[in-house]
Amino acid sequence: MDRPHRTRSLLAALTAALLAVPGITVLSSAARAADADLARNGGFESGLDGWTCTAGTAVGSPVHSGAAALQATPAGSDNAQCAQTVTVQPDAQYTLSGYVRGSYVYLGASGTGTTDVSTWTQSAPDWQRLTTTFRTGPGTTKVTLYTHGWYGTGAYYADDISLTGPGAGTAQPPAAPTGLRTGTVTSSGVALSWSAVTGATGYAVYRDGVKVQTVSGTSATVGGLAAATAYSFQVTAVNDAGESAKSATVTATTSAGSGGGGTSDLPAHALVGYLHATFANGSGYTRLADVPDSWDIIDLAFGEPTSATSGDIRFDRCPVTECPNVESDAEFKAAVKAKQAAGKKVLISIGGANGQVQLTTTAARDTFVSSVSKIIDDYGLDGLDIDFEGHSLSLDADDTDFKNPKTPVIVNLISALKTLKARYGSDFVLTMAPETFFVQMGYQYYGTGQWGGQDPRCGAYLPVIHALRDDLTLLHVQDYNSGPIMGLDNQYHSMGGADFHIAMTDMLLTGFPVAGDAGNVFPPLRPDQIAIGMPASVNAGNGHVAPAEVTKALDCLTKKTNCGSYATHGSWPALRGLMTWSVNWDRFANWEFQKNFDAYFG
Repeated sequence: MDRPHRTRSLLAALTAALLAVPGITVLSSAARAADADLARNGGFESGLDGWTCTAGTAVGSPVHSGAAALQATPAGSDNAQCAQTVTVQPDAQYTLSGYVRGSYVYLGASGTGTTDVSTWTQSAPDWQRLTTTFRTGPGTTKVTLYTHGWYGTGAYYADDISLTGPGAGTAQPPAAPTGLRTGTVTSSGVALSWSAVTGATGYAVYRDGVKVQTVSGTSATVGGLAAATAYSFQVTAVNDAGESAKSATVTATTSAGSGGGGTSDLPAHALVGYLHATFANGSGYTRLADVPDSWDIIDLAFGEPTSATSGDIRFDRCPVTECPNVESDAEFKAAVKAKQAAGKKVLISIGGANGQVQLTTTAARDTFVSSVSKIIDDYGLDGLDIDFEGHSLSLDADDTDFKNPKTPVIVNLISALKTLKARYGSDFVLTMAPETFFVQMGYQYYGTGQWGGQDPRCGAYLPVIHALRDDLTLLHVQDYNSGPIMGLDNQYHSMGGADFHIAMTDMLLTGFPVAGDAGNVFPPLRPDQIAIGMPASVNAGNGHVAPAEVTKALDCLTKKTNCGSYATHGSWPALRGLMTWSVNWDRFANWEFQKNFDAYFG
C-alpha cells in the first residue's frame, strides 16, 4: 500500500521547471472557464445515481458540502470501489479531484489511453482534497473514474468528486419518445412500442416509475407481472450525452392468470410454520396432531442428507430419548391425514442450518429426486419446502446470468425440482425459504462480481426462484438472522421493525436489477406467491418484532397505510400471508404470532 510522497519543495521545483520549457504556458482564465465538470452526481446529492458501487451508500453525515456524501465499507475481499464512466475528448488534458475521509482512500482514473492515474491518502481524519491529472489518448472517448478504500480497513467517505476539462462536444440527450402504446397483454406481460427518436442509441423502459429494461429498438415486452393487476409504463431515449425526459404514461391491466404452483386450494391468506419433527430444543416437542387449525401449511423440519454431496435425503423423526412425548409413526401418519382432511398442507422441509445440500453431480440430483419422493410417498405429504442455507448454493465465477445459470449445484437443483413437480402434478406444493443474503442481496451483488472477490453465494437463489416461478407455490424469505440489506431506495435496512419487512417484501413484488444492472432485471413474483418470514418469538431468532410491527408491515404492503420511511412501489391486497420459525417456538410464547395473524386476517 505504500506510495511515494512528493514534498512541497519538489512540487514547486517541478512547476518552475515546466513553466520554463518553451511551448508550455499556464492556462489562461478564459481557457479554464471553458472547461466543464464532467462527473455526474459528484456530490452524491442524488444517491448513487451515475455510480456503480460494490459496497456504498449515500449518507447525510459527514459531508464536505451539500446534503450528502458517499460512504463505502471495504470487506476482507472487497475494496468498496465506486466507479463512473464519463465521455471525454481524445488527446485532451483533464484534472480529477475530490474530497475524502478515512484510512487508505484512493481516487483515480482508468482507460485514459495513456497512463492511468491514481492518488491516495493513508489517513484523513477530516476532509482532505485529492487531485491528479491525465491526458487522454488520441482515440480515447471514455474514461472511468473511481474511488475505493483498502481491504478490511473500515468505512471511507468521498464527496464533491469532479473531472474538469474539455467537454465531449455539444451533444445533448435526445428528446422524449412519443407514440408509446400497448400491444398484446397477457396474465404476466405487456407488449409496448413507440416512435423512434432521432439521435437515440437505446431506450429505457419504466414500470410504475422503476426502470426495468433497456433495449436498442422501439419495442419491448415487460414480463414477470402479476395477473389481474394494473401497471403504468413510460420510456426514455438514451445516448452518450444522457437520458431524455420520460414519455407520456400508458397503462395496462394484465389478464387473470391460472395461479399455478399448487395454490388453488390454499386460503387467500395463509399462515405457514415450521414444526420441529426431527429434534427437540428449548421450545419442546409439539405433536403434529396438537398444531392448531390456524396453521395452513406445516413444514416438517428437517429432511437432511447423509452427506453434503450425496443427494440422499433422510427424514429421521425425533427419538424418544430426545422427545419423550413423540408420537409413533402410525400416529404421525394419521395426523398428516387429519390435517389434510381439514384443508391443511403438510410438507417435508429439506436443509435447515445443519443440512447442507450440494447437488454437484447428476447422480446426486437423481438420488435427491428418488429419496425425497420416498419420504413424500411414505408419509403421504403434499409437497416440498427448500430451506437450503449455509454453503448449499453458490455460483461459479463465470456464472453471471441468473436467467441462464450454469453452476452444477444450481442447474441440478432446478432440474430435480422440475422433475418432482412433473411427477406429482399441478397440486404439488413447492415452497422456498432462502435467507436475504441469497435473494435481496442480489440487488447489489451477484456471485463473485465484476472484479471478483465477492462471496459467490450472493444472490445464488435467484436463478432457482426464476426458473421455478411458474411452479412455485410460496416464497417466504427469512427476514431474520440477516445483516443490513439495501432496498430499492438505495438505503440499507436493518432488522428490528416493520421497515425491514416492508422493504424486503417490496423488492420481491416490484422486481429489481441484479447487481445494479438495469438491463438484467429479476421480475416480480405474484403477491399470492409471497409470505413474509419472521421469528415467532425473541427465542426463535434474531430479528423478532412485536405484533404491532407485524401489523404495520401488513398494513403498508396490503393497504399502503401505516407505512414508515420506506415508500413501496404499490400495494398488494393478495399478499399470501406470513411464515414463522417456528410452530414450536410460537407455542412456547403462548401462540402470540398465531393470534396476531388470526386477528389481522380474521
